[in-house]
Amino acid sequence: MGFFKDFKDDFSEAVNDLVPGAEELDTEDTATDTLDEEIDVQSELSKLDGLLEQVTKRVDGTPEEAAPATAKQENTVEDTVTMETREVVNEPVREVAPAVNVTPNPVVAPSTPVDDETAVITAGMTIKGDIESTGSVDVQGGIEGNITCNGKLVVTGVVHGNSTSSEFFADAAKIEGEVNTSGTAKIGVGSVIIGNITATSAVIAGAVKGDIDVQGPVVVDTSAVVMGNIKSRSVQINNGAVIEGFCPQRYADVDVEGLFA
Repeated sequence: MGFFKDFKDDFSEAVNDLVPGAEELDTEDTATDTLDEEIDVQSELSKLDGLLEQVTKRVDGTPEEAAPATAKQENTVEDTVTMETREVVNEPVREVAPAVNVTPNPVVAPSTPVDDETAVITAGMTIKGDIESTGSVDVQGGIEGNITCNGKLVVTGVVHGNSTSSEFFADAAKIEGEVNTSGTAKIGVGSVIIGNITATSAVIAGAVKGDIDVQGPVVVDTSAVVMGNIKSRSVQINNGAVIEGFCPQRYADVDVEGLFA
């Protein structure tokens, strides 16, 4: 019986060292004199198990309390890292604009305005001097001078001088001078022109003594007589036309010289 008492005393001292407040439990037990009484082994073991359970709870309780603190620290670290990551992600990315060579837009000259009016030089009228018009000009009489018009120039009379227009048409006309047009030049049957012709396209059915420079197509009709060179992109010569000169296709897309290089 003294064995259990000594064992209990030793165990109680160990528990008192680990668990504060356990002295009260042990004091009551140790105050009881068990020398003359029978000791229930199962009861004592149950008490020991109870003390052991209390110690286990107290000892295990410390890590349980520390674990949330550790988890809290880990969460704090994770939150800090997350906030830093968010700050990095949310930080606006400053894109460096590549150097761009700014090429100024080419200055496009405004198209010359054309009025709807048409100046008519009647058949019985002869003008000596230059004529300028923002519209079209219809020459049925005679002009001794240069003609400049923004619109269409129609000549059925006689002109001694150079002409500039957006479109040119001659029908049974007699012209001595250069013909310059930014559009189409049409030389009708019975017309005689002594001078060079410059246009973007041309139809020749009359007589021309001079060089023809056309950046587009040229049609030489059956009644045409041309004494001069025809420089164009393409040329169509109908049966019966007479040409005394060369017909080089200087504005053609084909590299003629490259074919024989």
